[in-house]
Amino acid sequence: MKKKFRMTRQRRIILEELRNLHSHPTADEVYDIVRKRMPRISLGTVYRNLEILSQWGLAQKLDLAGNRRRFDGSTDDHYHVRCVRCGEIEDVAGEPLQNLEESVRSSTEFEIIGHRLNFLGFCPKCRHEAEEPLVPPIREEPQSIDEK
Repeated sequence: MKKKFRMTRQRRIILEELRNLHSHPTADEVYDIVRKRMPRISLGTVYRNLEILSQWGLAQKLDLAGNRRRFDGSTDDHYHVRCVRCGEIEDVAGEPLQNLEESVRSSTEFEIIGHRLNFLGFCPKCRHEAEEPLVPPIREEPQSIDEK
């Protein structure tokens, strides 16, 4: 039996604050903001409610490798770009690639219901602050014993 969703006052305020942000905050950051409106709310309550809002499709949970879990108040299909140095995340402007889903649909037996695409790079601040080139060096292939 599927549990019924209730939009409690806490959830409503958490969702309102999350939707006002475009910074893809962590649960801790949402907590700091929500406490201004609800001083007695606990961090655990914010974590639980962000999970519930994500499960019900009212928010997105962003599990991007190498980063703390972040949340997005926008549930529209869109892409993200993450700085591999500082972890900053931004939305990518533009329309989602619908032909990408169709291509995957036709090449697998999966029923495709959506997709997420994340880009990696260096944000302007990290590019500017870097003393050395930010592009990782090309790894040389190990030589075989016969080539020595």
